[in-house]
Amino acid sequence: MQDIIEPGLRVLFCGINPGKSSAHTGYHFAHPGNRFWKVIWQAGFTERQLKPEQEQSLLDTGCGITMLVERPTVQAGEVKSGELREGGRQLVEKIQHYQPLVLAVLGKEAYKKAFRQSRVEWGRQPVTIGDSEIWVLPNPSGLNRASLEKLVQSYRELERALAARGW
Repeated sequence: MQDIIEPGLRVLFCGINPGKSSAHTGYHFAHPGNRFWKVIWQAGFTERQLKPEQEQSLLDTGCGITMLVERPTVQAGEVKSGELREGGRQLVEKIQHYQPLVLAVLGKEAYKKAFRQSRVEWGRQPVTIGDSEIWVLPNPSGLNRASLEKLVQSYRELERALAARGW
C-alpha cells in the first residue's frame, strides 16, 4: 500500500499496519468496521465523509496517511515489537523528509513500542521529530472498544489545536 503523503502536510496520520481488507483493496482503513473516515470527518479534518477509494483527495485537506508496518494482519496485535521498532526508525526518516506539522500515531501501544517509550498519555507528546509535533490518538479500528464519540473528541482536540495556531 502506498503512503498518501506530500511535503508540508498539516497532519500525517500513522496507522499501525494494514488489515486484510486494506491489503486486499489497496486502500487505507478499508474495513467496513474501521471508523477512520467517519472520525476525521466528524472531527473537522474533511468537509464530507470520504470513502477509502477517495483517499488521495485527503491531500487536498492537508492530511495524509502512512503506517508503521507494511505487513497486513487480521489484528494489529499480531505485529511483532521488532517490526514496530523498525517501523518507528523508518517513520522518523519519513517525517524528517516530509516535515508535516503533526505526526498523529493511531494507537498508544504501537507508539510505545515503535519509539521505545514507557509512559505515554493521549494527545500531544513532549517530544518532536525536527519541527513536527507528535500526537498519539486512539486507533479507529472497529476492534478498539472506544466509542465513536470518544474517538471524535480525541481527533477534534488535534484539529482545534491546529486551527488555534492558524494551521
